[in-house]
Amino acid sequence: MNQKSESKTSRDIQLGDAVSRVLANFTDWLENYGETSWDYQSFFAGPIGGRAKALYYSHGLVGTAAVAPMIFCEAFLPSGRRLFHHPIRFPIADAHFAMGFAFLYEATGDSSQLENAVYFLTELKKSRCPAFKEYCWGYPFNWVTRNGTIKEQTPLITTTPYCYEAFLQVFLLTGRDEWKVIAESIARHAATDIKDFRTSERASSSSYTPFDVGGVINAAAYRAFLLASASKIFCNEEYWRVAERNVNFVLENQNSDGSWFYAMDGVRDFVDHYHTCFVMKAIAKIYQLTGYEPCEAALSKGIKYYLENLFDVDGLPKPFSKAPRLTVYKRELYDCAECINLCLLLRHRFPELNRTLQTVITHILKKWVKRDGSFRSRKLHAGWDNVPMHRWGQSQMFRSLAFYLSEARRVTDDKRHADNAMDQQFLSLSSQPV
Repeated sequence: MNQKSESKTSRDIQLGDAVSRVLANFTDWLENYGETSWDYQSFFAGPIGGRAKALYYSHGLVGTAAVAPMIFCEAFLPSGRRLFHHPIRFPIADAHFAMGFAFLYEATGDSSQLENAVYFLTELKKSRCPAFKEYCWGYPFNWVTRNGTIKEQTPLITTTPYCYEAFLQVFLLTGRDEWKVIAESIARHAATDIKDFRTSERASSSSYTPFDVGGVINAAAYRAFLLASASKIFCNEEYWRVAERNVNFVLENQNSDGSWFYAMDGVRDFVDHYHTCFVMKAIAKIYQLTGYEPCEAALSKGIKYYLENLFDVDGLPKPFSKAPRLTVYKRELYDCAECINLCLLLRHRFPELNRTLQTVITHILKKWVKRDGSFRSRKLHAGWDNVPMHRWGQSQMFRSLAFYLSEARRVTDDKRHADNAMDQQFLSLSSQPV
């Protein structure tokens, strides 16, 4: 091994050890803090905030005045969330925690981490949407959107796939049939309850819930990944037929510069960091699962745009390349978590992502870890938002760092085995008579 490779391996080991310590401290914090939390939507999840947000979408200046107190708190008094709602449990966070602990088990072999993963899956079983036959999940609050209010416990195709991944990951680790049965149920929900809307001869958009008319890019990407995975795991060709049309919708609506708008409705044409990651993560996973060739060119264009437009001069994630409005924060934990995930998925195909990965993880460890073991949520224009939000960064960062640690330990183990094999070969050759 040359000196440069040795130096890189040493840095990787040091970073892995630092990540391991951060994850251990976070686990202790989570046990003490509890599994419910505030959320960035806490300002609008209650009746007062919800009515104000509805006015914002429907009554111009009156609506702007109505939401002004919440926006002020978001920018300057983040703890003001407690005035508008209360801590709640989020299924999407439980799914990320389950996957994070599963990765920790893979990295360490510590059976207690697998027990933690199973615990969060058990909680997910309790929080499924009760009005639906198949397993699915949504938000535990009424979500006021531009197109109306999505009632709590309405299934979301942007939440349910994370639960699918969590159950599938732990099933593959344990072989427990119950988790496989639930994953099968989730796939049936995605295939039948979520709707298709034909957009071209080869493509269809996907509904966001069972009740809307589609058009959101990341919704189609999520569904395409889930059904592509299920088509392989459960040997169901029909799932791939649906997934292929959804991924074609995503690919056909990639902009010429490599970006994706949030939605194809002529209104929500912003380009932001974490939604871009969502889309490319799904395409990357579909490509890994199926080898579907159109994905490769889309990823090449997408990564080029991503690196050139969604990072600041310090090489750190910035929220928007094309913002829909004035933002009250400079940087977000969620963006950093999704950046880490995307880099881990694609760094072997796009080696330039290795530098981004190292930069972002190092920055998180230096600037975002609080003394109590949790993470800061946002870098504001003045100060920090230190309110822990499980759905909005805490669980995602935990999972992404655990994913990194699992990958780092696997690479280290592979290298150690290779070095041992070379040593044995050398000893065998040197012991032979000349």
